[in-house]
Amino acid sequence: MRYPVYVILAVLALGALYVLLPVVAGAWSSYRKKRLLRCPETGETVEVNIDARKAAVTAAFGDSVLEVENCSLWPQRQGCEQECVELPESEMKVREARRTVAAH
Repeated sequence: MRYPVYVILAVLALGALYVLLPVVAGAWSSYRKKRLLRCPETGETVEVNIDARKAAVTAAFGDSVLEVENCSLWPQRQGCEQECVELPESEMKVREARRTVAAH
């Protein structure tokens, strides 16, 4: 072998890809759907989109960082504390792409 360093780097890269790809894909798949939940600030039922890309990338390095990408209460309440992302998964109902709550 002429270049054993390249072989070692290739094996490490493939190993990392083999481990990280399922984690990233699973997190993205989990957070890409809309969620129907009760807003902790207003008590209203709202539809929330989580930033799936950010959740997936951060899942590769530990716990997913959840951030609201869109909310049915925005733009009136945009800039809120986003406490809804801290709710347990049992309180978030995952919705398909169809709209269920009219935007306010």
